[in-house]
Amino acid sequence: MTNFDFFIDGGIVVLYLVGTIAAGLWVRRYVRNVNDFLVAGRSVDLYLGIASLAATEFGIATCMANAELGFKYGFAGITPGIALAFAMFVVGYTGFCVKPLRDKQVITLPELFEDKFGARVRWASGVVIVLGGLLNMGVFLRQAGNFLTTVCGFDMAYLEIVMTLILLGVAAYTILGGMISVFITDYIQFVVMSIGLIAVVFLVVYQFGWIDMLSSLDQIRGPVAYNPFEDDTYGLDRILLDVLLAFASILTWQTIISRVLSAKDTKTAKHIFIGTSPFMLARFAIPAILGIAALHYFGPDKFTDSEAILAMPTMFAQLLPVGLIGIVVAAMLAADMSTNSSYMIAWSSVIYNDIMKPIHKGLWSDAKGLRWNRILIALIGIFLLLYGLWYPLKGDLWVYLQVTGTIYLSSMSVLLIAACYWKPANNWGAIAAIAIGCAIPMSYLILQEVSVTQEWILEVGPYKFGAITYFAATLAMIIGSLIKPSTKKTK
Repeated sequence: MTNFDFFIDGGIVVLYLVGTIAAGLWVRRYVRNVNDFLVAGRSVDLYLGIASLAATEFGIATCMANAELGFKYGFAGITPGIALAFAMFVVGYTGFCVKPLRDKQVITLPELFEDKFGARVRWASGVVIVLGGLLNMGVFLRQAGNFLTTVCGFDMAYLEIVMTLILLGVAAYTILGGMISVFITDYIQFVVMSIGLIAVVFLVVYQFGWIDMLSSLDQIRGPVAYNPFEDDTYGLDRILLDVLLAFASILTWQTIISRVLSAKDTKTAKHIFIGTSPFMLARFAIPAILGIAALHYFGPDKFTDSEAILAMPTMFAQLLPVGLIGIVVAAMLAADMSTNSSYMIAWSSVIYNDIMKPIHKGLWSDAKGLRWNRILIALIGIFLLLYGLWYPLKGDLWVYLQVTGTIYLSSMSVLLIAACYWKPANNWGAIAAIAIGCAIPMSYLILQEVSVTQEWILEVGPYKFGAITYFAATLAMIIGSLIKPSTKKTK
């Protein structure tokens, strides 16, 4: 059952989609070369950078994952957001790694590594980044489809059609306008998303009552809903992974650092991080409150553990009135389009700039480079569509995002810190860190699908696997570099 009206609410959504895609297509005239396409000509100012970064890191999948944390863990589920906000502020304030990265004026992270570790490490880094990034993004479309079919009342048989239409709309302006289109549409989407989500939070608090929501949380979840350390329900290993992943993602997640690389100067890049840090907390706090509201509305028994991710959209479908539900769907589509467009161009930039470097050797014309970047975005879209159709998500969505992100965050953060601040680091250590950082989380994803190892994997859990990966990658860098001391620049 849903309150979504296909004429009124559907009209709001269609009007928004047409306007956003038109704006994205309109600015394609400013794309003259690959530099414009991938880093917006390095001309992004502070406020556009903050709005774009905040919008990019808040998609439908993120909102659903964080609402699921609120439904299951209460306010303790905001822990990753606290870690991310703290990490972004510290990195922005100190300029740790961000300053040398922006000063080099590179387009991607692996490009920086070539000076320190050589061309092979640059290529290997690009492969790992794309692998982890695409696996991480692979579930976004399905979650967006689940949200829309639940809130709008579509038949689940049409899920694939809905997913395809979402992807086509995003791909259209991303392929033509590149990063310039992404920044412009991000700004629009940031405004719409903020209005829609804030309106919903006020509505549920007004409808349910803040005190009543907290009373339900107390009765159902108890003290663990406020303290992630209580009774080990959330878990020390999970908190450790949250902190490690927070700093690693702030330093090396391509969609985040692309804002640093697109900023007009290093000072602006640092201030973009400082200004966006509160939004890193808000992207967890707002959905968590909505998850808590869904827990109050439905109680703990309506949704099983694996179905908890649908609690928030089901509440939206039943609670939001006509008109507002259309605005909310438009806001969530805004968030999802922003995320998908940024992610598609992020991974295409790495494929073109780093993995394909031995092919084009930086000698292709701007026209040919633009054509290949657009082809890569289209191919990424096809992969995401196919992967989203068949991958069976198990456990928390946020856990899956953490594990797949760790495939490259663990090693790339180690390589970045070593490249900037540790003189003895060399290509042996870099290759060892990449191999270890990729192997451990990939083994987790594979072993959880194998019947003979499933029980053991569940017992160990993804958090220990994730935390161990960061320490193992660091140790691999140290041991590998010391085995072969870096006495000269690697060619």
